[in-house]
Amino acid sequence: MTTTGDFQKRLDRAREASARLKDAIGQVIVGQGEVVEQALWGLVAGGHVLLEGAPGLGKTLLVRTIASCLDLKFSRIQFTPDLMPSDVTGTNILVTSADGSRHFALHKGPIFGQVVLADEINRATPKTQSSLLEAMQEHACTIGGVRNAMEEPFFVLATENPIEMEGTYPLPEAQLDRFLLKVMVPSPTEDEMTEILARTTGQPKDAPPRVLDRDEVLAIRSACRDVAVAEPIMRFASRLVRASDPSTQGAPDLVRRAIRYGAGVRGAQSLVLAAKAVSVLEGRAHVSFGDVQRVAKPVLRHRLIRSFEGEADGITTDQVVDALVESVPARPENVEQAIRR
Repeated sequence: MTTTGDFQKRLDRAREASARLKDAIGQVIVGQGEVVEQALWGLVAGGHVLLEGAPGLGKTLLVRTIASCLDLKFSRIQFTPDLMPSDVTGTNILVTSADGSRHFALHKGPIFGQVVLADEINRATPKTQSSLLEAMQEHACTIGGVRNAMEEPFFVLATENPIEMEGTYPLPEAQLDRFLLKVMVPSPTEDEMTEILARTTGQPKDAPPRVLDRDEVLAIRSACRDVAVAEPIMRFASRLVRASDPSTQGAPDLVRRAIRYGAGVRGAQSLVLAAKAVSVLEGRAHVSFGDVQRVAKPVLRHRLIRSFEGEADGITTDQVVDALVESVPARPENVEQAIRR
């Protein structure tokens, strides 16, 4: 039986390991502290992360740096319009043995990595994008009727460019829902850009050190799952997700006006898991209401489908999430009434 003291030791080790990883990433990535933090939420929670930003902001570099700092198998998939599902998953090929006999053998595709970079994921057709669905959700891939499990830990980091729309295919809602977080990558400040120029226009630097191995990553994820979440906080996450549905009684006015479909069960699960990851990175054994509010935007922004009116008025899903956090009480009404008495 695990005692409180034992769990606190596990939590301290997880926090220390995460801090080492963050420091190693900082040796390569300039600024982008919030982006790095949120990418680590995904790694710690065992969820996949979608990075969106203009070209040249270091999305691919961030993923490659994370992979370099982890002693895990890294693979990269460059998504293009002519990419086929078998280019992602692999296929059975006919091989000839030394004795001359022939048989089919599985040639595994790049999806069988542990840290998988899906670069410019929205440039492939929906048919090819769908080849990721089973792997992302079930950590397995069925080829030729045989289910092949992924090697754990399994972590997909995808990038997409929101500016150039020619030759791109928007990700289907089912695909978006499998990403724990959607992280927006902002442009660097003047100081950050100056530092980037100083680092990238001289002699190339050494690759960052490998600071975590497979067992350490799995231990961090295990500690994350064991973080305590009180029922009132779970109910708060449930209320946030339910309030994102415009057909729900008590949904904010902005939701009713701008949203056609709200988040679902995966959205609520992701709120709790991401909040647990925040707690792990801060060395806390429990989740707070503030943790749920903090992760609300990256968890929900890609799960809300805007209505025609919302798109026409230019209302962003981030604005809707802000309205949800402001309007949904952390404590239910009956508790508030009891406190007032």
